[in-house]
Amino acid sequence: MSEFNKDDYLNDLPDADELAAGQVAPEDGAGEAQPEANNDAQSSEAQGEQRSNEEPATPEEGEEADSVDGKLTPLGQAKKEAAEYLEALQRERAEFINYRNRTKKDMERARQQGIIDVLAAELPALDDIDRIREHGGEMDESFQAVAAKIDKAFEKFGVEKFGVKGEDFDPTRHDAILHKPDPQAEKATVDTVVEAGYRIGDRVIRAARVVVASPQE
Repeated sequence: MSEFNKDDYLNDLPDADELAAGQVAPEDGAGEAQPEANNDAQSSEAQGEQRSNEEPATPEEGEEADSVDGKLTPLGQAKKEAAEYLEALQRERAEFINYRNRTKKDMERARQQGIIDVLAAELPALDDIDRIREHGGEMDESFQAVAAKIDKAFEKFGVEKFGVKGEDFDPTRHDAILHKPDPQAEKATVDTVVEAGYRIGDRVIRAARVVVASPQE
């Protein structure tokens, strides 16, 4: 074994000024221990997160099953009764809506029938007024005012008057009391309106009674 030389040992030590300035690198292995420790910590955290993701979720506190061993719990029984009450309520609501719709239709039908009854009773008078107008009969101002009020009253309730000379003949709206051959006619048209027709919407109350000009064969 060689003898310890104090001078050689002191010469091998780094200078104190260089160490203070940070110019001398630390010994091998001194700066590598900390990164390894950090890597180990990160690996542990990743494994912990993976284990937490794999663990099944536990039921919330206070949550109770609806049935136990095939028998309903009080909570399950309450849910069943609530569902039955809701179904009954929905059924009653649907029946009420259907009843309301039927009632509205019945009321509208009754209203329309009342208008038809009044119109049917007034048709003879309305026909007389039309004949006086058509033949140029004299109508004083009072009579004209009354006739205009009657027309407006029926218009208010949706009654429409139809039947005009020269319009196309329509068997669903016109009642032909006479067909008159016309060499100039290209198709059947209304030549003379004997009695005007009346309708409410698409419902014909009375077809217009007319003389039809038909093409000559």
